[in-house]
Amino acid sequence: MTDQLSPSALIDLKLEKLGDWRGETLKRIRALIHEADPDVVEALKWAKPTNPQGVPTWEHAGILCTGEVYKTYVKLTFPHGAALNDPKGLFNAGLGGGTRRAIDIREGEMVDGEAFRELVREAVGWNVGKAGR
Repeated sequence: MTDQLSPSALIDLKLEKLGDWRGETLKRIRALIHEADPDVVEALKWAKPTNPQGVPTWEHAGILCTGEVYKTYVKLTFPHGAALNDPKGLFNAGLGGGTRRAIDIREGEMVDGEAFRELVREAVGWNVGKAGR
């Protein structure tokens, strides 16, 4: 039956199934992404036996970010994060890589909403510009 559900509905189920702070954190992040980019498209990718529901992704002319859930943190990975302006220093993981950057959020933490929305807008701009290159 879940094969007939939209990716957004499957993400809803995944977050509800978590039933803890990680699901609530990802729900808030998801809302911020939609506020920053009303045209964002949700998808689930990379399903495997250890993660049969896959990884939520938010896309606009390419992947903006992914939302992975681990035991002690939620990881938001921006595939082209190194190319993005991050004046508030939200990125706190993957800083040594040449392409990706991530934000790890632990229980009790939350990112600055306006700074995060701006980062999402930066990612949209980068993806849209990349498509025209």
